[in-house]
Amino acid sequence: MLPALVLLCLGAFLLYLQFRIRRPKNFPPGPTPVPFFGNLHQLDRTNPLKDFDKFAQHYGSIYGLFIGSQPAVVLTGQKMIREALITKAVEFAGRSDNMMVSHVTQSKGVIMADYGESWREHRRFALSTLRNFGLGKRSMEQRILEEVKYICSHLEESAGKSIDPKHLYHQAASNIIASIIFGSRFNHQDEYFQTLIISIEKLTKIVIGQWAMLNEIAPVLRIFPLPFCKAFQYYGEIKNHILKVVDEHTRSRVTGEPRDLIDCYLEEIEKRVDQCTTFDVSQMATLLFDLFAAGTETTSNTLRTLTLYLMTHTHIQGKECSGMVTTNAQLRGYNIPKGTIIIPYLSSALREESQWKFPHEFNPQNFLNDKGEFVKPDAFMPFSAGSRVCLGENLARMELFLILVTVLRRFCLVWPEDAGEPDFKLIYGGTQSVKPYRLTVQLRTPGQTCKSVY
Repeated sequence: MLPALVLLCLGAFLLYLQFRIRRPKNFPPGPTPVPFFGNLHQLDRTNPLKDFDKFAQHYGSIYGLFIGSQPAVVLTGQKMIREALITKAVEFAGRSDNMMVSHVTQSKGVIMADYGESWREHRRFALSTLRNFGLGKRSMEQRILEEVKYICSHLEESAGKSIDPKHLYHQAASNIIASIIFGSRFNHQDEYFQTLIISIEKLTKIVIGQWAMLNEIAPVLRIFPLPFCKAFQYYGEIKNHILKVVDEHTRSRVTGEPRDLIDCYLEEIEKRVDQCTTFDVSQMATLLFDLFAAGTETTSNTLRTLTLYLMTHTHIQGKECSGMVTTNAQLRGYNIPKGTIIIPYLSSALREESQWKFPHEFNPQNFLNDKGEFVKPDAFMPFSAGSRVCLGENLARMELFLILVTVLRRFCLVWPEDAGEPDFKLIYGGTQSVKPYRLTVQLRTPGQTCKSVY
């Protein structure tokens, strides 16, 4: 019995040596990983960001983790984040090819494409085309205000009732970006539109869920028909939907008279027909997916979160998108090997106590100086920073401003009397979002002050 036990212990020890995770030389400090799982067992399943704060308090503004056997470095605080993403932009502009979303999109497009010629060309093209179609200009303002009409119409019909604003904001944000890339907005009941949105929601749930994590830390499981395989099915459906619109554009477009981003991309392919180019229909489909998905969820979730806080702070109603190291790098004296996942913990900068007047409060005074003038703190980085800064930052800023100002001028958004206490806890996902809630809509009369039951 004893020899068998000794052999079992020896086998277990040898297995541990085989699978143990070796910390790179001079790697940032961090919690001790375990074989196979790394530090995943130490992260909260519903929201791992809670543990990021705990680790930062213990290890400092830069620390190392392991996602399975994959090394990762977390950056906290605006100075550390800016040093990496701006001062050393090229070294920290890469993307991991081990993440499930990279496998699904084949690392094409702009969001999950690695730093290189294809990414640079497509980012330049996207920025240039978005500007040509009015990004940051008055013509874009008109596109947004056109969609605001539909929001206000729905809110008017709902006056005196309580509604869930999720789909209203989601469809509005989708339609604004759709008008740029597809050339027109969709009716909210349009079958094509609904299928596209639902498929993206299903895909997002999988690629940021626990099955995706298992796909990343245990590649051997990819050959089995496990639930994460549905991500490829959903992405295929989305891509096919997008390619139908591309086919229609191919037949109907007029050279030199682009109607939207699709026409512009098709012209770009035509121009490069005799060149070695990264522009092709498959790349275009992923780029369109990137822009549509990113331009929808982030804006709609921000609107939902703002609305929740405005409902519970009605006195304010009266006042008018992870990277990866591209080469061996150094940061604050630590070695960060090529291929290390970099996680700029932007939320840490957005509530950094040394940077804000009221770091843990919803308070517009955070953006006003002593004279009551608007100022933008250095720690305000919701769109990230450096070479990977959000493509749609100007569009998102314009959307949030025009939608909220127009709605608040016409309506009071009030917490329902029978809804109990508001829950401000965030749900971890592609972007953090508040839990589902309902709001009561009241028509605002001139000079009226909105009052909350909360």
